[in-house]
Amino acid sequence: MSDTGDHHGDDHEHSHDHHHHDIAELDFALLTVSSSRGIDDDAAGDAIVERLEAAGHTVAVRELVNDDYDSVQDTIDRFADRADVDCVVTTGGTGVTPDDVTIEAARPLFDKRLPGFGELFRSLSRDEIGTKVVGTRTTAGIADGTPVFCLPGSRNAVELGTESIIVEEAPHLAGLARRNGGEADDTETDKDGDQN
Repeated sequence: MSDTGDHHGDDHEHSHDHHHHDIAELDFALLTVSSSRGIDDDAAGDAIVERLEAAGHTVAVRELVNDDYDSVQDTIDRFADRADVDCVVTTGGTGVTPDDVTIEAARPLFDKRLPGFGELFRSLSRDEIGTKVVGTRTTAGIADGTPVFCLPGSRNAVELGTESIIVEEAPHLAGLARRNGGEADDTETDKDGDQN
């Protein structure tokens, strides 16, 4: 019995250490991917901004581009490289129509993929849209030390993804993704090109 108690204490201590890199106030870049609307009528983008700001974060830059592979990829890449951006969120272009190219554009930029983001999003979405979740290709990954979250284009979807996952996990993921210096970890190894 005492071993279980000691082990539980170790887990708690590990959990505390694991979160000391968290970034409490993040600067986000927001990209809306749409060929049918502009910034002025971007309800999904507005919903993301509202929820991030309500959680104490800032949207440092916000843009809208057409459903075009190169435009989407170039913008995500540029956002991830900015010194004033901790995380990138995209909305739109994650479905299955021929012009839905956000996922294809984002994935080559990922040094690491975060499959749990899409899995959790679809699990939470099932209560609302049922088996239609199979058409949702929501994904996330780390690009140049910056978490990138790719959400669908509907207001309900971005409210769910932003409130239930991004606001909860982005501070932790951004802190870990930027970890460097004298600390040895898997991220450092992978960045040196020793990926499996």
